[in-house]
Amino acid sequence: MTSTLAASGIDTSASPARALVCRACSARYPLAAQHACYDCFGPLEVDYDTAELAKVTREQIEAGPANLWRYAALLPAGQDPATRVTLDPGLTPLVAAPHLAAELGITAPLWVKDDSANPTHSFKDRVVSVALTAARALGFSRFACASTGNLANSVAAHAARVGAPSVVFIPSDLEQGKVVTTAVYGGDLVAIDGSYDDVNRLCGELVETDEFEDTAFVNVNVRPYYAEGSKTLGYEVAEQLGWRIPAQVVIPMASGELLTKIDKAFAELVEIGLVEAPAGGWKVFGAQSAGCNPIATALHAGTDTITPVKPTGIAKSLNIGDPAAGLYALEAVRRTGGWMEYVDDDEIRAGIRLLARTTGVFAETAGGVTVAVLRKLVESGRLDPAAETVVFNTGEGLKTLDAVAGQVGPTHRIKPSLRAARDAGLLG
Repeated sequence: MTSTLAASGIDTSASPARALVCRACSARYPLAAQHACYDCFGPLEVDYDTAELAKVTREQIEAGPANLWRYAALLPAGQDPATRVTLDPGLTPLVAAPHLAAELGITAPLWVKDDSANPTHSFKDRVVSVALTAARALGFSRFACASTGNLANSVAAHAARVGAPSVVFIPSDLEQGKVVTTAVYGGDLVAIDGSYDDVNRLCGELVETDEFEDTAFVNVNVRPYYAEGSKTLGYEVAEQLGWRIPAQVVIPMASGELLTKIDKAFAELVEIGLVEAPAGGWKVFGAQSAGCNPIATALHAGTDTITPVKPTGIAKSLNIGDPAAGLYALEAVRRTGGWMEYVDDDEIRAGIRLLARTTGVFAETAGGVTVAVLRKLVESGRLDPAAETVVFNTGEGLKTLDAVAGQVGPTHRIKPSLRAARDAGLLG
């Protein structure tokens, strides 16, 4: 669980991070390559010096670079630009979605946070930049991950940028677009005959071997730092809205960690005085596919017991059957008064097409899940159509073309002549 590598470690004179703390029992540990508590085996997360965070001003952030490193003073590593392992992701578009809102019966402002605009076209560039920057500070020289696709793309690209070796592990039935967009960077790509949970289990074993002692698995041994990168989505939404927090957010869930960290980002901004909480607070809503919905199922059953499932369905980037942060996602949703829903493959395809048709944003299947869940939440009365809402698109539709390829195509086929165009009704 802890790297035995002799490393310089995180520079706490520059970083506001002070320790790793267990989310279950609150045990504290040094800022090392460790992801689980020795006492209770609970997950660890980064703990900060609140007084240091409170020194950060809006002006300081706004004067920073046009990427996630504008929030470096709120992150565990990367305060010195020379130490960063990064593609400089972030500051992605917050797209106004009035046509989508009208179609769904939403009367308040509706926004789409479109993270497909990141360098490898998913939000994973955020978590990888933070994780690998911390990994380099901890002395690691090779980068790795278990992935359902987007994370593989990002780790391979980051490694290529800094000339480091990489080895990424994926399920062998991954979408071809995500295989190609990982392999092109030239690192080792290992396809495993099994589910993502099988891949992740193997990586958990590999990280304990001598042969992988020099390897940072971004979502295993440096996972606490990796997870912190997701907070920048919450920071950006608040800044792009004029330093305010939306009343409602709808977030796709795989492990559940993205949801918990966006919620954490909002709470941090309020705590250190950069924003005020909206009247009545904010509500967090989670979105899963029917083919892999263990967190939403637990919420609907009114239990904290998350029963692992064998994932199915087209939303492969969300196919984590044993979600590591599921319990914490449940806590965030319940505490804020939100809800979770899940949708089937046909609803996901419809969500992709609806988002594209009304906003010009072409989402991968995870985005289709989020939009389809947004529709279901409005129809069920769970989400207030009169409250400002942000939905998160975490990846690019070009990576999952097969999802809608059989449903879209040319609306007309004609000969190359004016008469043919007229006969087809193209001239009115």
